[in-house]
Amino acid sequence: MFVRTACFFLLSLAAGSALGETVGEVDTVFKLIGPDHKIVVDVFDDPKVGGVSCYLSRAKTGGIKGALGIAEDKAEASVACRQVGDIRFNGKLPRQEEVFTERASLLFKRIRVVRMADAKRNALVYLVYSDRLIEGSPQNSVTVVPVPANLPMPLE
Repeated sequence: MFVRTACFFLLSLAAGSALGETVGEVDTVFKLIGPDHKIVVDVFDDPKVGGVSCYLSRAKTGGIKGALGIAEDKAEASVACRQVGDIRFNGKLPRQEEVFTERASLLFKRIRVVRMADAKRNALVYLVYSDRLIEGSPQNSVTVVPVPANLPMPLE
């Protein structure tokens, strides 16, 4: 019973952890045993706004803990979202919605990207931050994608 529960738990963690596609990475600290510490750059497409892609850079802890997947990554991340094609809305947009999440530790920390709609300026604002079960981090990054003036945002 314990083995079955542990396998289910590990599979559910793996299923929710990879929503982006890795563009590249650079090593920042050499580790004799296990992978090096690095900065990873991932890209993901906004699921409700076609033509917008977001690039997320974040620290990835290496070493033995990193190799085993039990290391806690630093809360530092940066996001840059850009228009990469014609903007198309796939349904109504909430004024604020989480569009990306990835774990930054085995259980307690996640990196999150939230899209906010600024209707007055006809712009999409993307915020990256990390949260933790006990205490989140105030470190964050923000980017804005302007929506063409002739394309009103379909807000809920």
